[in-house]
Amino acid sequence: MGKIGDRRDAVKVRDVDGVHKIMVCLKPLRCDSDVYINENIDVTNLVEYIKEKKKKESDYTYFYAFCTALGKLVYNRPLLNRYVLKRRFYDRKKVNLGFVAKVSFEDNSKENLSNIIFNDNDTIKEVKEKLKEKVETVRSDTDNSTDGTVTTIGKLPQFIVNIVVWFLKKLDNMDLLPHSITDDDIYHSTVLVSNLGSIKCGAIYHNLTDFGTNSILVTIGQIKEESVTIEGKTKIRSMCEFGVTCDERIADGFYFAKSILLFKYIINNPHLLDEPMKEKVDYDFK
Repeated sequence: MGKIGDRRDAVKVRDVDGVHKIMVCLKPLRCDSDVYINENIDVTNLVEYIKEKKKKESDYTYFYAFCTALGKLVYNRPLLNRYVLKRRFYDRKKVNLGFVAKVSFEDNSKENLSNIIFNDNDTIKEVKEKLKEKVETVRSDTDNSTDGTVTTIGKLPQFIVNIVVWFLKKLDNMDLLPHSITDDDIYHSTVLVSNLGSIKCGAIYHNLTDFGTNSILVTIGQIKEESVTIEGKTKIRSMCEFGVTCDERIADGFYFAKSILLFKYIINNPHLLDEPMKEKVDYDFK
């Protein structure tokens, strides 16, 4: 049984410090609290790791690896799974990842919203299967309940859409939105990921939204070979740019900086992706 003030998907944080209590008054909206992080990460070891995986199962991709790494990061850095709603802080009960998939790579192709939930014992293999299942549903041109709701609302006249969306936001604030809407809604995810590398595009910064609970948005750029100076020597390495937008109210800058270091460590040691999500990553931040 949850306590009064908890939500269906999260537990209310009841020991918030004074700084953060004041911050949500100064910045009550998520879109006012965006901070942007750009990282060009060495993924050479990950590239070799995926090559080895493909020798056994050809359907492994970098996207599956990046999503698994993000899941492990959140498991190890739990404040990343926090959100702010109506000036209150909440810790999610589950770790989930949202993404948008297109039916085909064409300008007018339909987009589908999808979420997957990470479980404690998931490794890259389980994450791959979950993502594949979602994408195959999209490719079959089958709408999930969230997509169906969006499509139905989108057919209404604009003034009615305005009223419906206002009402949905009110229901969300009161924790009354049905699961049929939130289960596959990307704005109710721990991390929202956009794989721009799949369309040969670089990483960008994308704003957060005040609908839903999503506090972290990650865009993944294209993997490129670049000259990198390491210990005074120039080497060719595989590099990938990441654009990260996060709600600064859920943690402080020091926490975010350490989280980026841990993410780099996981990417540089991809064997960790074969370990269950719940396994703590032994990393010395000193």
